[in-house]
Parts: sequence; C-alpha cells; structure tokens
Amino acid sequence: MENFKRIGVLTSGGDAPGMNAAIRAIVRAALDRNVEVVGIYDGYSGMINDHMELLSSGDVSNIISHGGTILYSARCDEFRYEEGMQKAIANCKKHDIDGVVAIGGDGTFRGATDLSNRGLPTIGVPGSIDNDITASDYSVGFDTAMNTVITMCDALRDTCESHARCNVVEVMGRTAGHIALRSGIASGASAVCINEIPFDEDSCIQRLIKERNNGKRSMLVLVAEGNGDFAEQLTKRIEEKTGIEARFTRLGHIQRGGSPTLEDRFIATQMGAKAVECLLAGQSNVVVCKRGNDIVTYDINYAQNIDRMYKKKLTEEQIAALSPDMRTEMEAFCQMRREQLEALYNLAYEVAR
Repeated sequence: MENFKRIGVLTSGGDAPGMNAAIRAIVRAALDRNVEVVGIYDGYSGMINDHMELLSSGDVSNIISHGGTILYSARCDEFRYEEGMQKAIANCKKHDIDGVVAIGGDGTFRGATDLSNRGLPTIGVPGSIDNDITASDYSVGFDTAMNTVITMCDALRDTCESHARCNVVEVMGRTAGHIALRSGIASGASAVCINEIPFDEDSCIQRLIKERNNGKRSMLVLVAEGNGDFAEQLTKRIEEKTGIEARFTRLGHIQRGGSPTLEDRFIATQMGAKAVECLLAGQSNVVVCKRGNDIVTYDINYAQNIDRMYKKKLTEEQIAALSPDMRTEMEAFCQMRREQLEALYNLAYEVAR
C-alpha cells in the first residue's frame, strides 16, 4: 500500500442518486485502512476556493438512502485554466491530501486527468444518470433515474387512458438515449426516439393509428432530450396526422433526484470501495468501471478516447495517432456498444407491435 495518510473526495457535474452511497463507501473504506478523508465541497470549485473539511464515519451515517450529494456540486470554468488548477493543487497540499477520488461524468474525468498529470493521484468514479460513460456498462444514478421515469409514465398513462390521449414524454440523457430506450420498454411505450438511431416518424404515426383502431386508449411516446423542440413539434404532428389528442410532458430535473434504488446503492458502494483500494495501491489517472459482473479500472485517457470514438468526436489526427492494435480494440468496443443499443431499440419496437 502507498504511504497515503489522507485523501480527498469530491462530486462534480450533474448530481446523481447514489453519489452519497459512493461517498460513504469511500470514507468508510479509507478509514478502515487508517487513512483520513477530506470532503471537498462544490466539486473543483471547492478545491480552488478551499472549501474542504475532514469527514468522520459519523458524517456519512445514514446518507446511503439520500439523493443528491452531501458534498454538493458546481460547474467550474476556472479549473479549465492552469492558474485555477495550480490554486486547487496548492489547497490540496495545504490540507495534506495525498490523492483524490472524483465522482462524476466525462467533464469530471478531464479534471481528474489534469490533477494526475500535475502530480496529484486521482481516481474517477462514474456518476451520471445518463449512463454515457462508454467504457463502463453502468454509471451511478442511472437505475434510479429510469425508475423515476417509469413511475411518472405510469401516472401519465392513467390520465391518457381516461381521456384517450397520447402523451409524448421527453426524458433526460443529454446526447445519450439510454434512459429513454430502457424506460420506453419498461413503460410499454408505443415508440421511442433516441439520438443514436434515426427515428421513423411515419412508422410511429402508423403504429399509433393502428393501436387506436384496435381499441387502445392510452399511448406513450418517449423522446430523448437533445433535439431542441422536436418532442413538442412531434406532439403537434401526432395530433394532426392521427386525430388522437396529444400532450407533451418534459420530466426535467426530477429525474436527478430521489432516494437511490438498491442497484445504485450497491454499485456505488462497490465502485467507491474499489476507488480507495486502487488509489492506496498506487494507481492514478484511472476510472472505475463496471464490466459484466466485475468492477474494473481503465486508464482515463483510454476511457475518454473510447467515449469520443463512440460519439464520433475523435479527430482524424487523433485516430491516426493511435496504434493499429489500439484502434482495432477501440473500434471493436464501440461496435459492441452500438450493437447492444440497436438490440434494445429493436426490442422496443418488437414488443410495441
């Protein structure tokens, strides 16, 4: 074990149910190894502004069931610049912090890389309801967000049934369609629209007409956010082309809140404990990921490159800089992710027939 006496923990970016469970696991796992933990409030902003304090086991008692994050979260443009990073690192040295666990999404991991590259060992833990960390099968908060969506959709369907309506529901996910797709299947949606796969609007219209002709009174169409006012305009076109009364609902930030599900509490605990284990073993600049039933680690740069490749954000120059073996491996990984998504998309329409 490395000679770590004190580590820091922060949450950054959008909050996600289960972040508190991860914080609790990190604090307890570290204290069990006689390592102190400093809570860094407001993400990288708190690191720059010296908003930190030691956490005891009692400080994290009973937070496993709470949504949000007791360490709070904030965006921090100042951390993008060298002066801000050096200020943050100086404050960590002031508090004798030997390493950091950063919980959040891809922006959080970019910050973790900046710290690691400047000599402060940092481990990333995926915390995002969007589940859009390509290297990991799962990010903390995803399951709770989906359960919130289907609870809301079930309630909407009651009113749809009463009034013979179609409700178009826009859900969160940023540019990823995972929440919309899985929640659509689980709520019995007639159609699902996600950013990753072209949406056949004509087919959707015809399906709704067929369902109404077969006597169905309540219909749901789930749309992933990230397309401006597409969901609202789709609602109008559905009513115009089908004659079915249609309503639009944007669930919004309610999807980020609430008590985390068992899945989020369990996986957050696994990932938090794993992060401490890795940090104290001398690892740095890695992200803790779920692959199948295992909790593993990947180099953050590798994870970010896979993410950019999957989202088609890698430049030709960046692709050319990869070794042939690395490029082949990453392309196969991204293809696997696409096939998994397509399989679920096909399932959504098979069961909607």
